[in-house]
Amino acid sequence: MLFSMGGAGAGVALIPIFNFLGIDFTVAKTIGLFAGASTTVTSSVMNLKRKVVDFKLMLPIASMMLIFAPIGAYGSRFIDTEIIKFCFMLLLFYSASMMMFGKKKALFHNDGMWVLFLVGGVVGFLSGLLGVGGGNMLIPLLALLGYEPKKAAVIVSFVVPFSALGSFFTYATYVDLDWIMLMVVGASAVIGGYVGNYLMFFKLEQKHVKTLMAIILYFLALRLLYHFI
Repeated sequence: MLFSMGGAGAGVALIPIFNFLGIDFTVAKTIGLFAGASTTVTSSVMNLKRKVVDFKLMLPIASMMLIFAPIGAYGSRFIDTEIIKFCFMLLLFYSASMMMFGKKKALFHNDGMWVLFLVGGVVGFLSGLLGVGGGNMLIPLLALLGYEPKKAAVIVSFVVPFSALGSFFTYATYVDLDWIMLMVVGASAVIGGYVGNYLMFFKLEQKHVKTLMAIILYFLALRLLYHFI
């Protein structure tokens, strides 16, 4: 619910939480991807009904993420889990810092489709490698390219399921999953995503949501840092 209000998938928070509860990190990534996709699918349907999706901007990013996210997911099996976990910790610090201190002013003004293809490919590969939907990387990048934050959030909520589901099915080919737990988490994510998306548009201030999300991600990042220390 919380991360849906912020226009991002919940996987980036769920993965370390599941791992702290004793679930294998790769399995946690797979479950987090499914939950994140479930949350953003709900948001995507609601945004389609509102007719606020810009398909010209969405399609280049979505197509590249759909291609490169599974490549990153498959490649992660050949990299030591501790290295992936360390990179994930850096992602948590980055995501939290962008939510808390990210500049709203654009550094560039993108007017070429090739930039969107490049962004989709790079973010897709990294999201597959780390086991996240990629929303926490995409939103600040789109903001730097000159897209309005609310418009960027709508784009991200629509494209993240492409990378998340592509990565999920890739991980599912070589990870031993508890399908009952997966269904429970997925159903909860759908309900939370629906409620969070409603509150995002009608009730709560975005800056308060972003601050709370950042605090949670900082806490999880510090917990992982303690693991390495």
